[in-house]
Amino acid sequence: MRIGIVAPARPIDESVAVRLKAVAADFPGVELVVSPQCFLSEGHFAGPDAMRAEAFIAMANDPSISAIWCARGGYGSNRILAMLADRLGPAASAKTYLGYSDFGFVLGALYARRLGRQVHAPMPGDLARAGGEAAVRRTLGWLTGDRSGVEPGLGSRPAAAFNLSILTALAGTPWLPDLADHVLIVEEVSEPLYRVDRMLFELAHATQLKGLAGVRLGRVSDVQPNDPPWGESLSVMLPRWCGELGVPFLGAADIGHDIGNKIVPFGLG
Repeated sequence: MRIGIVAPARPIDESVAVRLKAVAADFPGVELVVSPQCFLSEGHFAGPDAMRAEAFIAMANDPSISAIWCARGGYGSNRILAMLADRLGPAASAKTYLGYSDFGFVLGALYARRLGRQVHAPMPGDLARAGGEAAVRRTLGWLTGDRSGVEPGLGSRPAAAFNLSILTALAGTPWLPDLADHVLIVEEVSEPLYRVDRMLFELAHATQLKGLAGVRLGRVSDVQPNDPPWGESLSVMLPRWCGELGVPFLGAADIGHDIGNKIVPFGLG
């Protein structure tokens, strides 16, 4: 299995790639193909928009690559979506695409076209977190047949998982997939709760989400302070906004911006 690694948003350090290859050596048959684009830097991004798009397109259209693994999150994947639209050939349909956070832009856009297989999963950049090797091994294990890292609450309905801020940015665009009959799993990081509440309002009134089977909540971590303090818990906020959306709130999910982040294949796992 050849796994291509690209950075549609922010770069990784070459030392991360070295550590990643050392971890992957424990998975027989896995070959990592790290695009040099992952190490570029132009301001916030891993190279100019066009270069990041070209690196992704080259990997997607390479029939020798089985999966594309996003190097890390950050911000920037949305800026290349329009550049990908008409450039992905038949080989791109046979691939698995893995990542989370900002890469949700790409996962959503590809799932909207039902092009390939999309998977919310830990990324190489998680090696920068304390204990992050376990998260990276979870993804490599899944790619090689180990399903122990899959989010344990997935049931018989199709699922999809997104960072809330990415999902709200996709709402109203052609890149938000049809999630009718899906269980939507959301998580968030580094936001004050009033912004989380505002994002939930946006989703509750997004016409594209009216057919959901339900919503589950992953971890909302590194919550930023409110002034004055926010007076409502997530356990109150989620059911209220799900009520306005007209779908059931189905409880907690084991995903988030942390090393415990579990795997959620889009659709039926």
